[in-house]
Amino acid sequence: DIDHLNLRVQKELVEWLNWLKADIGFDGWRFDFAKGYSADVAKIYIDRSEPSFAVAEIWTSLAYGGDGKPNLNQDQHRQELVNWVDKVGSKGPATTFDFTTKGILNVAVEGELWRLRGTDGKAPGMIGWWPAKAVTLVDNHDTGSTQHMWPFPSDRVMQGYAYILTHPGTPCIFYDHYFDWGLKEEIDRLVSVRTRHGIHSESKLQIIEADADLYLAEIDGKVIVKLGPRYDVGNLIPGGFKVAAHGNDYAVW
Repeated sequence: DIDHLNLRVQKELVEWLNWLKADIGFDGWRFDFAKGYSADVAKIYIDRSEPSFAVAEIWTSLAYGGDGKPNLNQDQHRQELVNWVDKVGSKGPATTFDFTTKGILNVAVEGELWRLRGTDGKAPGMIGWWPAKAVTLVDNHDTGSTQHMWPFPSDRVMQGYAYILTHPGTPCIFYDHYFDWGLKEEIDRLVSVRTRHGIHSESKLQIIEADADLYLAEIDGKVIVKLGPRYDVGNLIPGGFKVAAHGNDYAVW
């Protein structure tokens, strides 16, 4: 164990971070198991090494109901993520992985897409509150891969990417999905849509529909994304929009 309250430990870790930055060329940090030490300590490391980007892994359990599924209201879960960023410094480079969105998406794509509209009408994860500080994901080395601790439904992974790559927040792509699953071209198409239309972490999200079999949303008035098996949605798509990417139970205009 590392005693992060020990001043010598702090000093040596800061020196190591600055060496990684100056000599090796890293310019961002990932804080593993960030709930294992205080945000005040993380703030010391960020303030004294000044990375251009920092993301924390604060992975805690969602609130579950008696049916074993996440509650519709996950405000306490996303508040914990928001609190960490607030304590570390909202004006700095600190962000957190949006595990709230990940957990809700896991279940929503299994025929419960209504979950993707929160009680306030916004996205139900951290991106609904503070998208600039939310790093969205479908899976990572812990949740998916060989560890398989909280995997996304494997036959619906591209629905997950259609969501995070069109929505606000800072999306990240899992190595396994991109290089090992044969999804590179499909993911690349979604990335190019995001890039071409300038979708960014603070883009404006308007949820048009959120039913069991259909989620439809418009981002910045430029991009529309559909998740779910419902096919006939032409009446909901404004004129002038053309399909730019599509796959199993998703489409992007």
